[in-house]
Amino acid sequence: MTRRVQILVALVLTALWGAGIYAAHANGHLRFLDHLEATLTDLRTQIRGVQVPPDLVTIVAIDDTVVKRGGSYPLPRADLARVVDTIVQFKPKVVAIDLLLVDRSAAIGDATLANTLATGPMVLAAAAIFPTASETVAPSSEGPLAVLPQAERFLLPLPAFADHAEVGVVNVATGQSGSPLSIPMLFRTHDKVELSFPLRVATRALDKPLTIAPDHLMLGDRAVPTDTDFALPITYYGPRRTIRTVSAQSIFDGTLSRAAIENRIVVIGASVAGGGDFYPTPFDSLMPGVEVISTAITHLIAGDGIVRDRKVHIADALAAILLPMLLVGLLAWRRSAFGVVAAAAVMIAWAGLNLFAFTHGIWLNGATTLAAAVPPVAIFAGVQLWAGGRRTQYFAAKSRSLALFQAPAVQEWLARDPNFLSKPVRQDAAVVFIDLSGFTALSERTDPDALTDLLKAFHALIDKAAVACGGMVTGFLGDGAMILFGLPHAMPDDAARALKCSIDLHRGVERWIASLPPAIGGQVGFKIGAHFGPIVASRLGESHQHITATGDTVNVASRLMEVAAQNDARLALTDTLLDAADFHGAPDGVLTGPLLTQVRGRSGVVTVWFWRDRNGPSQAATKAEMID
Repeated sequence: MTRRVQILVALVLTALWGAGIYAAHANGHLRFLDHLEATLTDLRTQIRGVQVPPDLVTIVAIDDTVVKRGGSYPLPRADLARVVDTIVQFKPKVVAIDLLLVDRSAAIGDATLANTLATGPMVLAAAAIFPTASETVAPSSEGPLAVLPQAERFLLPLPAFADHAEVGVVNVATGQSGSPLSIPMLFRTHDKVELSFPLRVATRALDKPLTIAPDHLMLGDRAVPTDTDFALPITYYGPRRTIRTVSAQSIFDGTLSRAAIENRIVVIGASVAGGGDFYPTPFDSLMPGVEVISTAITHLIAGDGIVRDRKVHIADALAAILLPMLLVGLLAWRRSAFGVVAAAAVMIAWAGLNLFAFTHGIWLNGATTLAAAVPPVAIFAGVQLWAGGRRTQYFAAKSRSLALFQAPAVQEWLARDPNFLSKPVRQDAAVVFIDLSGFTALSERTDPDALTDLLKAFHALIDKAAVACGGMVTGFLGDGAMILFGLPHAMPDDAARALKCSIDLHRGVERWIASLPPAIGGQVGFKIGAHFGPIVASRLGESHQHITATGDTVNVASRLMEVAAQNDARLALTDTLLDAADFHGAPDGVLTGPLLTQVRGRSGVVTVWFWRDRNGPSQAATKAEMID
């Protein structure tokens, strides 16, 4: 499978994963993502910070002060009637009582409260009773209202109270973290649909007709964007009491300000410790439910709520599919640190866009997109690392294989300049040839495995001496080798290093032959020829190239091995090499000559010198050296 096909398959699988994650979550599965989204929503709300709410709502709180100053909880109906009566006298737009008046109490108190409720615009709280802990059940009818939370029944205020007021369902929807993230605007049983408490208050305060559209609500001519189940997403302005709040005790004390009530929406609710409903929010561990309800009412009246409608869900679906594909594409496009940095930059940009949208009233889902992006990106990155490790091992093996055929200096030079010797280069260089004598006859009488071991040991000895002197073995010629000094570029001491290598080979091969079994060592010898002069260095071959040198210098160095054998010597050197090496003899070696001789295949005379080890074995060439 080619790399392009692999990338295409990875992108397709990533897209399918993202689409599957989004679809599964949208259909009510993967509930753990709701907890993550609630946590991310709290974080985004805290980053956004506290906001000043539109000054439309006043909360009259039945709080601890009321209880401490002689009251009790639940507040007696007669006391509640006094609270309501005082508020009505200050001309509010609407009085919303966020208390469940479902039980009978003292007859006088109930009658007093009922009469008081008839004196002004009132909205009372009802509760929806659900068959399970979950408020959302499978739809049982067709049409847009099929997605509404379906209750078994509604717990309504006593008829004596409900006859003088409108009624709204006060239930809120909490996320996995327990924090209310939205409030359903509509509820239903098998035979009726009921408005929520905030929506009933808003329609009464605005005095606008309510229209239920397929995917949103209309208050008069203003659209109220809701979630897909007609729930109103809410975002908190700040900690408790951010929305204007006064204690009900101020009514009993006669200190209630008219300005706090007149022409405003007044919500009466409990905030007494242990007496009311409390919820965790991004700014408070415990916020009274009346403030949650008042937040929703403010959103409906001011139109400043956060948007999470069908268009936003489409954007979430696209993000869940396209963002992971983009990240995987970047990692595939740049299999390097640049690709990782680019992918990280895209993730940071997405997070910044998500936060920017949230702070400007658009709630893009973060948890679903992360669940769609992180696993495929992590898996793809892991596969990339694994494949990179395999490639590293592969190229390391190739490098080790190359090291068997190319000198380290040439390997390093090829790594820096892949075009090295792509065109032939003429230069001066030193060339050393070495060859085993008697090997052909020995091979006719010796086991092939033993011959292979013999050649391996001989080649290893040559390679070690060449590398130690900075030479390059351009090739092993069966039982011989050619060593070149002058690549990857000519050096002033090429000749001197070639001379040293020749002497080291002379001594090393002598010791090696002496260590062989007599049946083998007595049959083989060696000869070495070394010359210095102009060569043409180039690459030969097409699909399998090798570096070599050609020219008269190479031919002379090769023929010098014959000259050495003909003159009972093992190492023949030209005066050109000795002059270039500035060699004047050594105390541990004997240099004899000069010999003016012709070499096969070349006209003219070559001046040759012979080097022998002063402390080595007998200098007499073996019979094998003379005839091989």
